[in-house]
Amino acid sequence: MKLWNYFTKIEKTLWISSVVLITASFFGFSESDVLTLVASLVGVTALILNAKGNPIGPGLMMVFSIIYGIISYECAYYGEMITYVGMSLPMAVVSLVTWLRNPHNGNKAEAEVNRVSRKEIYFMLFLVLIVTVAFYFILGAFGTAHLIPSTISVTTSFAAAYLSFRRSPYYAFAYALNDVVLLVLWTLMAFVDVSYVSVIVCFVVFLVNDMYGFFSWKKREKIQKES
Repeated sequence: MKLWNYFTKIEKTLWISSVVLITASFFGFSESDVLTLVASLVGVTALILNAKGNPIGPGLMMVFSIIYGIISYECAYYGEMITYVGMSLPMAVVSLVTWLRNPHNGNKAEAEVNRVSRKEIYFMLFLVLIVTVAFYFILGAFGTAHLIPSTISVTTSFAAAYLSFRRSPYYAFAYALNDVVLLVLWTLMAFVDVSYVSVIVCFVVFLVNDMYGFFSWKKREKIQKES
């Protein structure tokens, strides 16, 4: 009951609705691919905890990154595989450490919201540019399916991961942009194999959760400043 009361009514409704939609789409389209279901449920649970600023969220994102990397490899989406296993996974580890090291008023279950300076934003954009150009050629060499959207996915994922470990509310907005790109990628895959409709549903759910996470962090930023 203590864990259940930790979440607001909106968060409980959002999580339950997400789980129901993901599970229903799994049994409707791809019940043979258990990894897709596991990844989706782990991912959506991580997002609702991320929205609370809870370090368990990045911990679950580490698990999600590994499973999603396996799924992406099977679909020849090498950009997704490299992004999540080679970048999102280690960045989730860094986020876990920084969130634990920066609790709000000593509360280990809530990370202190951080304001990223304009100078650092320029630095991040410079890194994003380098990563984008480099991965365009790397993914092309690997014969990655749908090269352009796969490269854009790397761009948005890197920006989101960077902002996440810096504890900026805009990490969730960047992940929402990444969700839009992933919806394009998996829609293209669904034209080949209808079972991937369940993955599309997953990222629609992720998009809604990430947008909620953004507004939740902005609200907590205001509350933390006032306190």
